[in-house]
Amino acid sequence: MIKRRKPFKILLIEDNPGDVRLTMEAFKEGNLNIDLSVVTDGVEAIDYLRKQAPFESATQPDIILLDLNLPKKDGREVLEDIKSDPELRRIPVIVLTTSIAETDITKSYNLHANCYINKPVDYDSFSRVIKNIEEFWLSTVLLPSSII
Repeated sequence: MIKRRKPFKILLIEDNPGDVRLTMEAFKEGNLNIDLSVVTDGVEAIDYLRKQAPFESATQPDIILLDLNLPKKDGREVLEDIKSDPELRRIPVIVLTTSIAETDITKSYNLHANCYINKPVDYDSFSRVIKNIEEFWLSTVLLPSSII
């Protein structure tokens, strides 16, 4: 495995404060250097990714964790915007949501989500999901900035 010197930048797009807290705690349990940024609605997410006010100094994330059910602009629209933008489309987007609706799963993959994960409701299961994300996306997969 290639050693990485700088932190992995993760953008969490999530409007539920409890889920944000769970995600932060689960990443703290891991042994990777993580820089987690959080935005709470779809409009903020696009502004962050395009470095528009108030996010002019935002750094491009290595991966995005995206909830589908967001205020202002839902996650499906955010995913479509990301994957249709030549500057953003290479960022892996992990849909992490409570929805298990076949239409949401199919639409997410049709919009080029990199994977779709059903968000568990209990902490132990949620923590395992985050650990799996860390092991696969941050330790196994080579991302464009993996060897920096």
